[in-house]
Amino acid sequence: MQPAIPLTAAAASGTTAPTKVRWKIFLMMLLLIAINYIDRASLSVAMPLIAKEFDIGPATQGLLLSAFFWTYAFMQIPGGMLADKYGPRAVIAGATLGWGFFQAIAAACTGWVSLLVTRLGLGAAEAPIYPAGGKLNGIWMTRNERGRGATLLDGGAPLGAALGAILISGLIALLGSWRLAFVIAGLGTVAAGLWAWAYIRNHPREHPDVNDAEARFIEAAHAQDAADAPVGASGRVLDFFRFRSVWGMFFGWMCFNALFYGLLTWMPNYLSKVHGFDIKQMGGAVFIMFFSGFVGELVGGWIADTWRARGGAQNTVFRTLFGIASIIATAAIYGVSQITDPVLVVVLLSVTLFFLRWCGLFWVIPSLLGTRDRVGFLGGTMNLGGNVAGIGVPIVVGLIVQATGSYFLALMLFAAAGAGLFVCSTLLIDYGKKLPV
Repeated sequence: MQPAIPLTAAAASGTTAPTKVRWKIFLMMLLLIAINYIDRASLSVAMPLIAKEFDIGPATQGLLLSAFFWTYAFMQIPGGMLADKYGPRAVIAGATLGWGFFQAIAAACTGWVSLLVTRLGLGAAEAPIYPAGGKLNGIWMTRNERGRGATLLDGGAPLGAALGAILISGLIALLGSWRLAFVIAGLGTVAAGLWAWAYIRNHPREHPDVNDAEARFIEAAHAQDAADAPVGASGRVLDFFRFRSVWGMFFGWMCFNALFYGLLTWMPNYLSKVHGFDIKQMGGAVFIMFFSGFVGELVGGWIADTWRARGGAQNTVFRTLFGIASIIATAAIYGVSQITDPVLVVVLLSVTLFFLRWCGLFWVIPSLLGTRDRVGFLGGTMNLGGNVAGIGVPIVVGLIVQATGSYFLALMLFAAAGAGLFVCSTLLIDYGKKLPV
């Protein structure tokens, strides 16, 4: 292994200033992931109206909220392998077009069964976007930029959840119809998919706006990564599962998503049923909560990259940030269970999401553990773990609420997920060791 050589844009590019196309691409990815979450969260926002129209109880609502994750989880590893084989551009654009279609046709549903079918389609179509985005991060970003790249990518989740609450509830209030709101959201997504195909490229040299200085800067960083890669790799992707770090990544992301998806799918109903929020109040509260998560995500990415650029060891940086985030998020969500004042509840949920979303840095882990041709597979594996939680948590919460008439045990489930996130992210993963596979 060769010693790391300090790398700067000036050194890599001579006197010509590198272009910044990679950052524009990741701002586009931020927008695409935000649209992704606007569409998937639309059902949660509209659920009080849909439940009344279709005459369904909490258990069936939980089934509907879970259905998206069945196909979403199933398609994670295939989606990552498609990105490894065909490149992220086609996968990202195709996924966006597909989920826009399913979002729009949900407006034609006449009962909960047909709505469930459209959610299955939405999940399958959305599945490749994150593994392909992780692949894009490994191709376009340098080592000291991938934290910000990962949090721009994953920052679309809380941003989309925040904007979805405002946009979907606003459209419903304006148009008087959740169906029209779904059509508008779906058509907007299709337009975004066409834009993604027009702008994203699989490699910097393929992009017409990338100058030679930026391309050489990225290539120099990747050459340094290649020098640090393990020798004698097995070439068998299933060999990844021999390593504790991969299981820590898998279960850590599962715990993260148990808490995040629990908040995403059930907090609108919780605020409506427990604290009496109407559709406009609920939209505003959810926006504040999830926008706090978006800000937290960007803060976490900036801290990680700045710390590493100043010489921080990867294990020290990531274990510290993940440890702080999981402890504070767990304490805050426990506090929600003890508080009755609705304003303070929203404040604590905002604190939960601000720190929880630091863990969007998990999307750096596939590129830390695997070589560039394995990032899609590892990203799909990680997101499979996350979406196993997405399948189970909405159903379990629905059953808990129906059986007990209370959200207390559901909040305790979320707190337990935060504790699990702490264990996996601080004890199980070696962030400084690339795996020989």
